[in-house]
This record gives sequence, C-alpha cells and structure tokens, in this order.
Amino acid sequence: MNQLSREKRKLILHLLVEGLSIRAICRVVGVSKSTVTKLLIDGGKACQKYHDRKVRRLNSLVIQCDEIWSFIYAKDKNLHKCIAAPAWAGTAWAWTAIDGESKLIISYRVGDRSAETAIAFMQDVESRLLNRVQITTDGHPAYRDAVIEAFEGDVDFAQLVKTFDDNCPGINLRTVEGDPQEKDISTSFVERQNLTMRMGMRRFSRKTNAHSKSLENHCYMISLYFVYYNFIRIHETLGTTPAQAAGVSKRIRDLDWLVRLIDKNAPKPKRPKRYKTRKKRRCK
Repeated sequence: MNQLSREKRKLILHLLVEGLSIRAICRVVGVSKSTVTKLLIDGGKACQKYHDRKVRRLNSLVIQCDEIWSFIYAKDKNLHKCIAAPAWAGTAWAWTAIDGESKLIISYRVGDRSAETAIAFMQDVESRLLNRVQITTDGHPAYRDAVIEAFEGDVDFAQLVKTFDDNCPGINLRTVEGDPQEKDISTSFVERQNLTMRMGMRRFSRKTNAHSKSLENHCYMISLYFVYYNFIRIHETLGTTPAQAAGVSKRIRDLDWLVRLIDKNAPKPKRPKRYKTRKKRRCK
C-alpha cells in the first residue's frame, strides 16, 4: 500500500482544521477523497484518545459552556425528502466547555439538546477538574439539573439569559447555585469559540454542501480540530497555546507531532504467517 509523504499528510491535516472541505483538499493536494477521509478518521481516533488522557486534573476557576448547531446528512426540514436517511441524520449539537482564563477546551460532546446529553456532558466536565469552579451557561433549561447533579452542589453556577425584545434587548444574570461572582458571569469566550469552530471546520457552515455525511466522521473532525486548537494553534491574545497556558503541555506542539501521534495510534499491520517447509526424507 502506498503511503503519503509526511509533508503531504501535514498539509492535509492543516487544511482540514483551517476550513477547507475534503473535495477542496483533494484539488489542492492532488489526492483522492478516500485518502483524505482515511487520514481524517485515523487523526480523529488518535486525537480522541489523546484529549481524553491529557486534558485532566485541571485547576480551572471560571468555565463557560455552550452548544453550537450543525447538521449531518441533511437538515431537519429536508429529511422527509431523503429515501433512506439514517437514524442519526439531521441536527447535531456540539456541546463545549472552555476555560475562561487559558481558553482551553476542557470537554466536548456531540448529541441533541436533551437533558440526558446535558448530564453526560457536565459529568465529563466535572471529572476533569480538581477544585471548585464557577460555571456560566446560557438559559437552556437542561443545564440547571445537569450542573447540580454532576457537581452535587459543589459549584458556583449562573446563567446568562439573553432577551430579544424589540424595544429593549438585553441580558439577565441568574444565580442558580452557590455564590458566583458577577464580574465572571459571561459566555463571551465560548461564543467566540463557536465562531472559531465555524471558520475552522467547513462542515459547520450554515449553508454548505460540505456538511458531514456520517456521525462518526463528524465526531472525528471535531476531535482533530480541538487537539489542534488546544496544543498546536497559538492563541493571539495569550501568545501561546491554550494547553501550555493551562499547564497541560510544557511546550508548543506542531504538525510533525500530530503526524507522529497518528502513526503511534495506528493499528499495526498483521504479518503474514510463515509456514515451515518440511524437508523431504531421502530413502536409504
């Protein structure tokens, strides 16, 4: 099997996390669609494992959470036109939690906006922290019980509810649990991260034909993007990567490191069995 050179693999990975579609990458690099997809899958699997292993035991103090909309296979309004739409087709929400100081993406989850998804998401956030934190979310009702159940009350939790009245649009700050500091009640960083995600992953564009066609590849792309964002991409405000600012990584990583990470997690090819040939006995 022919394998791409390291430079081509680095270029493909870089284009994937900088907003190009798979077909555009094929035209730029001169490779097939299956080649790009295979590298995306391998990269996504490796990044899922790495994020889950490394982004833990955090000393975060202020966390902001939000959900970002996208769709898989087809939009909800067009599902009735599909002949054989899979069960996971339609709207998919990506839940994200960001550290307000280091801008580190602590946790993410793909699913619907139900209470079950909210609880699973907040339980994962809680499992990665060492100390009491202040959490701010939007006014989505599922957050209230999810945060209280996951943290068992050991949290300072507030919601920022936006109002869109014609005469006087504004925001309402609502304390739900503990004693959150009013100056830290904000969702600005996580909402700015939503914009970064839409710019960095073509499949998150609202009007695009480069949307995800399968749920698995959608999740792999998100995992690849967040490892790139946390460990490789230098944050303009911080002057370093979010992982280094949070103390998760001691140095700034690069695309060479990402390629090595993928190779390290790739399954080793099975060696063909060698059968010993028996020597023929000579008749005396």
